[in-house]
Amino acid sequence: MRFRPCIDIHNGQVKQIVGGSLLDQGNRAEENFVSKQDAGFYARIYREKGLWGGHIILLNPIGTEYYQADLKQAFCALQEYPQGLQIGGGITAENAEELIRAGASHVIVTSYVFRDGRIEFENIEKLIRAVGKEHLVLDLSCRKKEDNYYIVTDRWQKFTDTPVTQEMLRELAEYCDEFLVHAVDVEGKRHGIERDLVQMLGEYQGIPITYAGGIGSFQDLIELKQVGKGRLDVTIGSGLDLFGGDLEFEQVLEICRGEKK
Repeated sequence: MRFRPCIDIHNGQVKQIVGGSLLDQGNRAEENFVSKQDAGFYARIYREKGLWGGHIILLNPIGTEYYQADLKQAFCALQEYPQGLQIGGGITAENAEELIRAGASHVIVTSYVFRDGRIEFENIEKLIRAVGKEHLVLDLSCRKKEDNYYIVTDRWQKFTDTPVTQEMLRELAEYCDEFLVHAVDVEGKRHGIERDLVQMLGEYQGIPITYAGGIGSFQDLIELKQVGKGRLDVTIGSGLDLFGGDLEFEQVLEICRGEKK
């Protein structure tokens, strides 16, 4: 299990928020942590630790007053760690190539691909033509409805009709290099992982999957490793001491590497 670091940017600042609390109106969100450091500070730490494949997530939509400020922070991080970080938030076939040229190893896409309740394969093909499958991560962030987990878009507010299943993972793996899955209902709450979701994802044996959501203790991290059969990578935001949480960064790395139980 590899640790994948994160840099979440909202209103031009590095933050950790409660996942389902984002509102476009007023650019509001329930905040767990607001950093006094810029995104480059965190990218430098990740580069020095040799942690590749982390995620920069821009939380303001394109066209809003803070999007350019988010983007400025993202470019700062990419300059500190070129080819070491992925970027998501408002990605389309029109801007993906620019972000790869700016130093992102991959672009992370949700809303552009999952629209009006269904998968837009035409848009996936446009992205592949723009940057190549090898630079594409599909964000399958989801929330539970009845007995299934469904992909959510538009800053995790809008349910699609697309459930996260083994069949869907196998189908979409033909179009991308990795998956990123935020368990939105527990994101930022530090009350434990979405065990059913982790168990299902852990059965998949294909391209890499990074799981995010709910980790607030070392026991949560160990449970993720066990339930996910060691097949899932992990990112931790609010629970990490770098972002005001209780989990000491070095100990997290040791557990992920299997050096500490």
